[in-house]
Amino acid sequence: MLSVLLWALIFAGSLAVLVKASDVFTDSAERIGIGFGISPFIIGVTIVAVGTSTPELVSSVLAVVKGSSEIVTGNVMGSNVTNIFLILGLSAIVGKKMVTSYSLVNVDLPFFVGSAVLLSLMVWDGAFSLPEALLCLACLLVYLLYAVSVERVADEARARSMEELEASGVVHPKKRRLDPRVYLKLFLSIVFLYIGANYTVVSVVRLSEMVGIGTEIIAASAVALGTSLPELVVSVKAAATNKPELAIGNIIGSNIFNALGIMGISALFGTVAIPATITTFVMPMMIVATLLYFVVIWENEMTHWEGWLLVIFYAFFLGKLFALF
Repeated sequence: MLSVLLWALIFAGSLAVLVKASDVFTDSAERIGIGFGISPFIIGVTIVAVGTSTPELVSSVLAVVKGSSEIVTGNVMGSNVTNIFLILGLSAIVGKKMVTSYSLVNVDLPFFVGSAVLLSLMVWDGAFSLPEALLCLACLLVYLLYAVSVERVADEARARSMEELEASGVVHPKKRRLDPRVYLKLFLSIVFLYIGANYTVVSVVRLSEMVGIGTEIIAASAVALGTSLPELVVSVKAAATNKPELAIGNIIGSNIFNALGIMGISALFGTVAIPATITTFVMPMMIVATLLYFVVIWENEMTHWEGWLLVIFYAFFLGKLFALF
């Protein structure tokens, strides 16, 4: 009993370090993005989304290296379910009614749904091969190129607007300067990300051995929730401050990066095992969550009633995962 408590404390501590390091990493990356004048939605869908997914990425890569690759799919799919059911649900509840002017239907939502479907089809047979990982990374590259192209158009529009305002004397150009300490924080956060992720993986393996619960179940619940805390903070805060584009873009970008990037990158370091629990329950729940998101955000708005619905689905997910009902 004492050993279980000790490893539970190690798990909680390492997860806290992992999340805090991710928070510093994300904040530094976001400041750099803002310093370069990147739009809020693109910051959410790329910089913040990738930044807040660093706990999943680092812990997943280390899990493969340490021979506990079943943690990867549990972490990835569990995080995607958590992002939609819990984080987006809470964001909608806090924001009351989130309305975004950014059109999601044309490209972002198809990529969002497509990434979940593609990953599900790939792991359906209980295996995730290197060629499949390369296809995932290729698909992620296409999405990132799309995001960059959108930002380039937005930059040109902003530049024209600024030129017009400057010509009329309304505003004057200001030079953006970044504090060099931002880059130092970025580097240090990466170091602590590794330390936190390393002990998170070790503690999950030890706890699963002691309590007799599959590592993929702990990964899909406790690890997924813990590593999704950065998304929770970013999205809920954005919703509370009336920045729906950042909240919604963060969820979309994080899930796409989880499904395509984390799975793809992790498989480059070794074989990724797909436990039966993942294909029979967690994966179907991820598909349901993705389709629900697609439905509620179709018209670029989301109410707090839909948020409560998503939170109830999350409670059901945890209950079934641990056979509570």
